[in-house]
Amino acid sequence: MSGRCGVGGSRTTIEWTETTWNPTTGCDRVSAGCDNCYAMALARRLKAMGQPRYQRDGDPRTSGPGFGVSLHLDALADPFSWKKPRLVFVNSMSDLFHAQVPISFVRDVFKVMKETPRHTYQILTKRTVRLRRMAEKLDWPENVWMGTSVESMEVASRVEDLRSVPAAVRFLSCEPLLGSLAEIDLGGIDWVIVGGESGHSAREMRQEWVGEIRDKCISSDVKFFFKQWGGRRPTSGGRMLDGRTWDQMPVIAK
Repeated sequence: MSGRCGVGGSRTTIEWTETTWNPTTGCDRVSAGCDNCYAMALARRLKAMGQPRYQRDGDPRTSGPGFGVSLHLDALADPFSWKKPRLVFVNSMSDLFHAQVPISFVRDVFKVMKETPRHTYQILTKRTVRLRRMAEKLDWPENVWMGTSVESMEVASRVEDLRSVPAAVRFLSCEPLLGSLAEIDLGGIDWVIVGGESGHSAREMRQEWVGEIRDKCISSDVKFFFKQWGGRRPTSGGRMLDGRTWDQMPVIAK
């Protein structure tokens, strides 16, 4: 993804959330959307700085220094210390449904989320087959939003998996958007986030692709959030689409 992922339990500059919480760290490549992963690059730097949660290396072919999957039991206590309600992005530096995360630990994370109903949790995964298979074995509280990354129609099967999950809110992160999603089925989806890639190796995001998915959201009564155009330079891009910003979000349960 693009944007600052945060190390965990900290305020973030990601436009569609408020706080990042990383009970696990580490991941590896599963599709084209991972190729310029900000979290992977950040993990490499954190390892070099001696940050203890990023000392385990991953497979050099798919992740690399500091990005081996690790579980952090101490992080499970973090949400209890946040007294005011927060919108929380779960595992900005990992994937909760990675094969190396035991189901027992996933259940522990869900237990924390259920016991802190003042917060709203946003989980994002690319591993929707495991998500679908595990969903019925988890207790889904109303304050959990479940999403998947869809960068192109090549991975649109993730949406079908997500539709089967009994989450209060289901959402798509189309960032980086790498192709047209004009044919995507938004049935059962509540929210779509779209953004372009940023950084030196940023890939193209065409304006027509953004317009297509925005129009499909409007016609399907799905909330639409446009995060950024992206680009190779920090000052490039912006957030305007057709003369306005698009910051629609689902209603947070009280």
